[in-house]
Amino acid sequence: MRVVIARCSVDYEGRLSAHLPSAVRLIMVKADGCVAIHADGGAYKPLNWMNAPNRLIEEPGEWRVTNPKGDTLRITVDEVIDDSSWEFGVDPGLQKDGVEAHLQELLAADPTRIEDGLTLVRREHSTDIGPVDLLCRDLEGVAVVIEVKRRGEIDGVEQLTRYLSRMERDPTLRPLRGIFVAQSIKPQAKVLAASRDIGCVEVDYDALRGIESPQQALF
Repeated sequence: MRVVIARCSVDYEGRLSAHLPSAVRLIMVKADGCVAIHADGGAYKPLNWMNAPNRLIEEPGEWRVTNPKGDTLRITVDEVIDDSSWEFGVDPGLQKDGVEAHLQELLAADPTRIEDGLTLVRREHSTDIGPVDLLCRDLEGVAVVIEVKRRGEIDGVEQLTRYLSRMERDPTLRPLRGIFVAQSIKPQAKVLAASRDIGCVEVDYDALRGIESPQQALF
């Protein structure tokens, strides 16, 4: 993780255009290539950012971040106040609560509950930024990366996006696609997922638990 505190202005050119006038800001460059610009306020959300995969070019007084779609994030650096880097190592990922862990276990036992024809390749598939919940193959042999949450929110879609961008670099997995699975998925998360060609599936936890035992109680 590289953290730079600098007086800078920022211009974004892509589907929309945006400009941040010169001010002191925090620039974060993560190991996966994500670049984010933060102000001293506004909770956790950055003012502007560029998700991986992208390319960062540093020149005196200017950083240019570009992605394969042609979007450009230009950071004009007037003054560097601090520039530090740390090695974080491999992150173990967010520990799932009991329901999320059980959902993952049940869906691994029968991936067709997510989509007809899915077969499990591996649970907790390792990547250099954390483990993917489920790696499956569909009827056509395409790799399917699945992230399982109890509540489907934007952060979960972002997490799956990061996994997909890293796994896309493995030629043995290409082509691949993602599916975001949860008991309920917020509308904003569905919109973000659709914009990134990620499928969304809502599952009924109580119904899934019925597959644990083939015998049903009679009353």
